[in-house]
Amino acid sequence: MSVIGKQIKKYRNQKKYTQEKLGSLIGVTTQAVSKWERGGTPDAEVLPKLADALGVSIDALFGREEQDIRLTLMKKLSAMPQDEAFRSAFNYCWSLILGLSGDESLTEDFADTFTGHPEKSDKRNNYFSKLLCDDGLALARITDDFRHFFLMIRPQEEGILSHFESEDAIRQVFALFADKKTLKILYYLYTVSDIPVTAPLISQGTGLEPHDVERCMKTLCDKQIVHPMKIASVDGEINSYIIRFETNVLPLLCYADGIAKGSPYPVFGICDRKKPIF
Repeated sequence: MSVIGKQIKKYRNQKKYTQEKLGSLIGVTTQAVSKWERGGTPDAEVLPKLADALGVSIDALFGREEQDIRLTLMKKLSAMPQDEAFRSAFNYCWSLILGLSGDESLTEDFADTFTGHPEKSDKRNNYFSKLLCDDGLALARITDDFRHFFLMIRPQEEGILSHFESEDAIRQVFALFADKKTLKILYYLYTVSDIPVTAPLISQGTGLEPHDVERCMKTLCDKQIVHPMKIASVDGEINSYIIRFETNVLPLLCYADGIAKGSPYPVFGICDRKKPIF
């Protein structure tokens, strides 16, 4: 079977069209469609009609669509100012959730309403989209000023738990963030510029006692959330800390906040799971 034959059969099956149905849509016989899928090549003048009937681009019929989409998005985002690129990327992420639903009619219903939703929503509300199925999980949170997205492909062989650290290690992480003083320090560190901060400045900014700051900073350094640094001064070396490359804490805090808010019913939600999550 040729590449184009495989693509025609794939997209025909996705549309749930019979060969007869596809042939009638573009004005050819069932035998012609069967011939293409077995290795024949449609005439050039038929390709636009064929692509329209299957709802894909002509490039897709030649197996180039996935590559073209990736390159197009990369080029488009890289050419934008960064703030605009992030907003556009989030809208693409929202479109991914709709596409992963596997329901083309549902996708069309929600695309126009919610793709531009972040620019029109009420700041007082939090909107969530959630998709959970046997093959993965996708989540998005949408307000005017606060939006985030999560996508996970479910491991097919060993399950999620096999990729986790031990239960004790996971509990230690939650215990770390349950410590009121540690959480206060983290909040403070994310409010300062991307420069080293000394313990006395942390104490001043948080109102915590110096010995509490030292205790918490040691724990954060042990977990590699904060990195210790030394600054040379006329009085000798001064211990300081920086949180520059840490990215796991912020998503955790975002999703903890979603749970704290009660995880309201999503504006778009599908749960079609038959297999265990773990």
